[in-house]
Amino acid sequence: MVNLLLTMKKDIHPKNYRLVVFEDLNDGSKILTRSTVISEETTKWEDGNEYPLVKVHISSSSHPFYTGQEKLVDIEGRVDKFKARREAADAARKAKAEKTAKPTTVKEPRQTAQKIG
Repeated sequence: MVNLLLTMKKDIHPKNYRLVVFEDLNDGSKILTRSTVISEETTKWEDGNEYPLVKVHISSSSHPFYTGQEKLVDIEGRVDKFKARREAADAARKAKAEKTAKPTTVKEPRQTAQKIG
């Protein structure tokens, strides 16, 4: 049996773990955990100590997968908006093509000099 301790790399994990507060901006919930993330903001925790604060847009307390709340998505509205954008783009492309198209003019035949005699 191979000794795994001999094959593992040493000193690959960060040494600067510390307590950090993560705040969910959606519902205001906070969690105190250990992290190496760098933050300039601080906040007071329930124990009276001050910790670095990291604000996140979504966490397990507000994510629909964890909360069980489904968001109703208006599929038909999305399709209609897409079709409207597509039609507008086609119309703009057609107008641009008409504007940049050179007018076709009938060229008169070139007269050439003829030798007499």
